[in-house]
Amino acid sequence: MDYLIHLLKDKKLAKALAGHPPFKLKIRKNIPLRLCASIMSQQLSVKVADVIFRRFLELYEGEEPTSQQIVDTPFEKLRGIGLSNAKVSYVHNVARFTMEHKIDDKKLKKMSDDDIIELLMQIKGVGKWTVEMLLMFTLGRPDIFAIDDYGIQSAMKKIYGLEDDDKKEFREKLLKISAKWSPFRTYACMHLWKWKDDKPILGK
Repeated sequence: MDYLIHLLKDKKLAKALAGHPPFKLKIRKNIPLRLCASIMSQQLSVKVADVIFRRFLELYEGEEPTSQQIVDTPFEKLRGIGLSNAKVSYVHNVARFTMEHKIDDKKLKKMSDDDIIELLMQIKGVGKWTVEMLLMFTLGRPDIFAIDDYGIQSAMKKIYGLEDDDKKEFREKLLKISAKWSPFRTYACMHLWKWKDDKPILGK
């Protein structure tokens, strides 16, 4: 694949790519719902997040709800599936915001990465990392670098021998390294996550 040819130019990253099958990005439907799902999954393992989201869909008889249906769902009913008070508020915030701003798949797919980040970060409870995950795994954008992701930072520290004592300098180094991966930074992140899962890093 074209992205592999480009990323393999980085000899240190090439070691992390070795033995991994190529990744394919997917574009998924019902983007507002995927944003809600991202909020629900924050600070949870993939397994637990899947359970929570399945319980969420069961509230709507297994169907994917509209933003209006989510807004109409009582607070305690959402708490009952295992969401914290804060996450219920944030999920409601997303649903209201998408309705008020008439956000749908068609509108978001036409927007640039930066414009989507700027728009959705207006929602209380939605940070840059959450929007970046949406861009990667729902909108299938190929050039997203999730600089604040712990897994990405851990993998890059190990592969490139970086220290993070000086946070500002550390971020500058991450950005400088990742700039070489453009326009395929999403793929690089996916391989770094895979590499981290396959290799113990920093005692984890």
